[in-house]
Amino acid sequence: MKAFLYWVVEMIAKIHRYLLKLNDAYEYDFTDKELHFLIIGALGMAMIFVVYPLFKWLAGNNHIMVVSWIYVFTLIIVITFAIEIGQRVTNTGNMDFADIMFGVLGFITMFLIFSVFRGIFHLIQRVMGRGDQSEQEYEEWDC
Repeated sequence: MKAFLYWVVEMIAKIHRYLLKLNDAYEYDFTDKELHFLIIGALGMAMIFVVYPLFKWLAGNNHIMVVSWIYVFTLIIVITFAIEIGQRVTNTGNMDFADIMFGVLGFITMFLIFSVFRGIFHLIQRVMGRGDQSEQEYEEWDC
């Protein structure tokens, strides 16, 4: 995993160098801050054009839990990276990629356990013939 992380960083560095070469070649004279503004802004908008239709479709097909999982999974990735970077900066622990992987794996494992219990709950509701009535009440919780 460490090799993969270094590969990602190297790819980002190559893209950064390429963009700087374009900036110099066409004499735009954008500052580093202006380039970040333009590139990250464009990248964010490109991601919106992909993510929005996907989330809209998921929400329209009553897959709110999937949308929630994607959002929380993304937050977990950011939080675990922030914790490890914080440990490095403050020298309060060892910055370790394995810690990130185990933290994410912990979330995935606990979510799978939750999903099993949730599935059993929905199955019991359907078997008892109370699926429609109880699901409406249960959907208020978006589970």
